[in-house]
Amino acid sequence: MDFRLTEEQLAFQDSVRRFAEAHLAKGALERAHDERFPWDVAKLMAENGLFGIMLPEADGGQGGTLFDAVLAMEQIAYVCPRSADVLQAGNFGAFRTFAEYATPEQKERFFGRLLRGETIAAVGMTEPDAGSALTDLKTTASRDRDGYRLNGGKVFTSNTEDAGVFVVYCRFGPGVNGIGSVLVERGMRGFRLGKPSRYMNGETWCSLYFDEVFIPSENVLLGEGGFRKQIAGFNVERIGNTTRALALGEYCFRSAKAHAETRKQFGKALMEFQGLQWKFAEMRVALDAAQLLLYRAAVNAADGLPDAQQVAIAKYACNQAGWMASNEAMQVMGGTGYSQDLLIEYCVRKTRGWMIAGGSLEMMKNRIAEGVFGRSFPQRNAK
Repeated sequence: MDFRLTEEQLAFQDSVRRFAEAHLAKGALERAHDERFPWDVAKLMAENGLFGIMLPEADGGQGGTLFDAVLAMEQIAYVCPRSADVLQAGNFGAFRTFAEYATPEQKERFFGRLLRGETIAAVGMTEPDAGSALTDLKTTASRDRDGYRLNGGKVFTSNTEDAGVFVVYCRFGPGVNGIGSVLVERGMRGFRLGKPSRYMNGETWCSLYFDEVFIPSENVLLGEGGFRKQIAGFNVERIGNTTRALALGEYCFRSAKAHAETRKQFGKALMEFQGLQWKFAEMRVALDAAQLLLYRAAVNAADGLPDAQQVAIAKYACNQAGWMASNEAMQVMGGTGYSQDLLIEYCVRKTRGWMIAGGSLEMMKNRIAEGVFGRSFPQRNAK
């Protein structure tokens, strides 16, 4: 077993690092504190082949693997944490689920603008009464002539104010097997956004409302029976969440290390104090161990979808490591780390959110336990 990157992977990693340093280092702090989506970064990434990394070349992508996308995400986040969200939009999340299951006609209609960084896709999953219990969703798609009528609503959808198309989970019929998804385009009659709400990390989201929205048949992504496929695709989104959490933790670790090497108190550098040495040792172990779990999940996926159990383990480890490292880095850097003059406090707020988003840590532990015992553990009360 070889833990070293191949020459090709090292060359790709280096090219992304050079791109990030040349185009993203300047303005990284301002980007983090700007609630607007950085469309200039999206277009730059698109022009430099960083959108659609996993997409087949026949569909306009780069023909790479999930691991390639993870390597790119790390290098972007090490330089500009906010820009990692842009890479997420152009490779993971709704984009990847869409890419996996879209028809050739749907790809022809939507992929051009997505790959050029002119628009982004968002996924509408969570509802007021259906969060971790996602199969309780109530948004319905009822047959109407040559299409469907969509009714219901969604909450906590990222990029709501910027997305041009939404992958919306909905119910075509009863039970888990009745759940699928449709593509809702901005501007469709009966589709509207609620007023913006703000997360702790500064990002905004809007409730999605669907009132008799007509969905033509060609906008059905996955019909009845599509739920399990959607969740399989969503595991790629979790890899994006996982990678960003870990990378931001590493960003903070590096920043705190440089601070500890130069900042002096009581006549000596901070790194000379054993209490801080142990913090750095603990951070290094946590980050390295989590990265190996992330790499395992990504590499084993090859050019397909990752294993749900390996993703759950990686997400749990990386979310914890990223949060711990960013939080400890802030402690090491004191008031400097706590201020908004640096990106440490931003990374603390971001990594904390990823412990909830994309599947909470508690749900990941449930999934891990199912893998351990080789059986499911239903959370619902028996009827």
